[in-house]
Amino acid sequence: MNRDSYMIVRRPLITEKGMAGVNQLNQYPFEVDPSAKKAEIKKAVEELFSVHVKKVRTMSRKGKPRHYRYWKGTTGEWKRAIVTLAPGETIEFI
Repeated sequence: MNRDSYMIVRRPLITEKGMAGVNQLNQYPFEVDPSAKKAEIKKAVEELFSVHVKKVRTMSRKGKPRHYRYWKGTTGEWKRAIVTLAPGETIEFI
């Protein structure tokens, strides 16, 4: 299945904890498609940001329970990818 890189990497996760990893370990967090494999994520990040990816770690996140008045449900499930770049390379988010 051939997918576009923009469909695999949905958005960068800009959080306080995520930015600490960027500054100290050269690791960048992204929200990715839940069905994406590590090799696809690596290829997509390299294509989108013109960098060399050293390692990819992924985490599947479950949806949280929510309710509104009489309706109960959950938020959507999603996948997080922590991408480690080669030394000396960076990604500019803003």
